[in-house]
Order: sequence, then structure tokens, then C-alpha cells
Amino acid sequence: MIDDIKKRALHRTAILEGQLRGLAKMIENEDYCMDILGQSRAIQKALASLDKLLLENHLRTHVTHMFEHGGDQREQAVSELLKAYDVGTR
Repeated sequence: MIDDIKKRALHRTAILEGQLRGLAKMIENEDYCMDILGQSRAIQKALASLDKLLLENHLRTHVTHMFEHGGDQREQAVSELLKAYDVGTR
């Protein structure tokens, strides 16, 4: 994993851990539903941000390597990305 991306991804997961603990506490305390929903949406956005970092790392490392080798590896890279985003495969 690329060092900078790894550092940022680990930071994002630490934030997510705190957000999830906060969400559980809000539910336990029976906070106002819209507040709980707001926290849930913030977690979803943070997860999407983490996904972007992981995708960037995958593209810059594994996919680049797989495309350089071509053939079956290139097709595998394309299939993996399509599957990851529920686009489907050939």
C-alpha cells in the first residue's frame, strides 16, 4: 500500500470508529431520530471517502501492474472493478 494513502486510510478508520461509537450512544440514549440519521449519513460519507482512498491505491498499484502484464490479468482487473461497483461482468 502506498504510504501516504495508508496513513490517510488509517486516520479515516480511526474517525469512523469514533463516529460509530457516537452513533451507538445516540441510539442507546434515544436521541432525536433526525440527529441519529444525520450521524449515520456522516458515517456513510466517511466510508465513501475511505473507499475512494482504497480505490486510488488499488488503481495506482495492483491495476497498473495487471494492465502492464495484459491478457488474463488485465481482464481480471476490469472484472474486479466492475464487481466492486456492482456494474456486472461480461
